[in-house]
Amino acid sequence: MIVLGIILLLLGYLLSVGILQTLGLILLLVGVVLYVLGAVGRPIGGRRHYW
Repeated sequence: MIVLGIILLLLGYLLSVGILQTLGLILLLVGVVLYVLGAVGRPIGGRRHYW
């Protein structure tokens, strides 16, 4: 999810498409939050790790 967010963010900047920038930023933030929660051992959706 983090990689997809970065790709969409870069494509949005290169193509000057605002919706891609917004979606990329949202996916990037959600991916980082899920990664951090999984790294500290908090179960997410019944799983101990998120990847």
